[in-house]
Amino acid sequence: MLLGLAWYWWLVITAVLMISISFKIKFMKWWSKRQQGKNQHEKWGDDE
Repeated sequence: MLLGLAWYWWLVITAVLMISISFKIKFMKWWSKRQQGKNQHEKWGDDE
């Protein structure tokens, strides 16, 4: 098999990657909302 791993290990690796990526996306969205709340007066693009 590919790189010497059995097919079920590729399923496990793929599942772990998908879950970790989805958690990372959720965390990044939560973090950006949190940072926006903190730095309301320091947002970029408010040079008007």
